[in-house]
Amino acid sequence: MIQIHRRFPETLETLLLDSPRDGLLRIRLNRPDVANAMSTQMGHDIIAVFSALEAEPERYRCVMLTAVGSRFCGGADLKERDGMTDDQFNTQHYLFERMMRAIYDCPVPVIACLNGPAVAGGLEIALACDFIIASDRARCGFTEVSRGIMPGGGGTQHLPRTIGIRKAKELMFTGDLITADEAKALGLYNHVFPDDQVADRTLAMIDRILANAPISIRQVKKSIEFGAQMDTRTGLFFEVEAYSRLVATADRREGIRAFNEKRAPKFTGR
Repeated sequence: MIQIHRRFPETLETLLLDSPRDGLLRIRLNRPDVANAMSTQMGHDIIAVFSALEAEPERYRCVMLTAVGSRFCGGADLKERDGMTDDQFNTQHYLFERMMRAIYDCPVPVIACLNGPAVAGGLEIALACDFIIASDRARCGFTEVSRGIMPGGGGTQHLPRTIGIRKAKELMFTGDLITADEAKALGLYNHVFPDDQVADRTLAMIDRILANAPISIRQVKKSIEFGAQMDTRTGLFFEVEAYSRLVATADRREGIRAFNEKRAPKFTGR
């Protein structure tokens, strides 16, 4: 197993980190006894890891976000919230907001591998990733309205942009859970695989990402994410700016050289 970067905290109470491939960081939510529910400590742990990734994006080429056990994440830990004052509740929720932004703002690709159901805040974690690969057991949905709250970790923004406004309203108004196949049909999940295959199939997809030029992928991600917030003409100018960053890289020259020499390129991230 490849060594984990020293910038990460030595102790992460709610996460397991490893690197099963060179250039890949696998993050596993690790509270399986409570459906990997989001706790205050998990918020701090996720922010710490993704802050380190933002500080040194060249350290890893891809992140795989998954979980221990048979569920991905059941949302916020309601037992921890029981008895909180309004101020304590708001303080924790702000932490969760920062956690979601830390995932969303990660400069390298973040692939969610749902090993089981993703509900409420758990689905928001997945939606903060670049795309989702799911087990056929991975039901999902937003149930917050049945608890007197609403999605507040990006769900009301990411879901309509992913599946359309009217379907997003239906799912959030009803609090219904949908099957993995239904989620894929809506475009919420990119792929659905049998439960015993989903981890390996996700790694196979990630292998294809790892084979490509890492700076190129970071620039593609930046261009898509920022360009989606612009009008088309401004987005086109932004794309050219992102493209220009690649011209002077060694990987750009290696890509051309490898093509002409009829071999696989060896990208170094420089």
